Amino acid sequence: MTARKPFSGRLRLRACGVLVENERLLAVKLRSPVTEQMIWTPPGGEVEFGESLKKAVQREFAEETKVRVQVHGLLHVEELIRKGFHAVECYFEVSRITGEPELGTDPELGAHEQLLQKVYWLPITELSHFKIVPEQLLSKLKDWENRTLIQLSDY
Repeated sequence: MTARKPFSGRLRLRACGVLVENERLLAVKLRSPVTEQMIWTPPGGEVEFGESLKKAVQREFAEETKVRVQVHGLLHVEELIRKGFHAVECYFEVSRITGEPELGTDPELGAHEQLLQKVYWLPITELSHFKIVPEQLLSKLKDWENRTLIQLSDY
């Protein structure tokens, strides 16, 4: 699969946004370049050189969902190491500033290589019915009212 190439064979830093409104998670459905399976995940992607984590979350969220967000604290950190892939993923709580969710694109991929399939509000109480990645984020989503955030300082 050609979509694997820009994501594999190197260490990647990813910044993702977790938007919860009315007990629903805004998630994107995509074909995972790691497993080649369909998954649901919070919007996000690779941090560009010189770009802050917060700016990366805002850019990636807008690219994938057309929604502008404000970035709050760090909710979850995940390290992914699988055959050919190594990524450190930072998940931040975000709140919506403007925009109604609609499917965006992966600008690093061509029109026929797009991984994104759908953007949808998933009810928190029904998350176990969906293949959510990363799985370790599920416990935090299901206990949303008791979440703990780490605040990052700006340099």
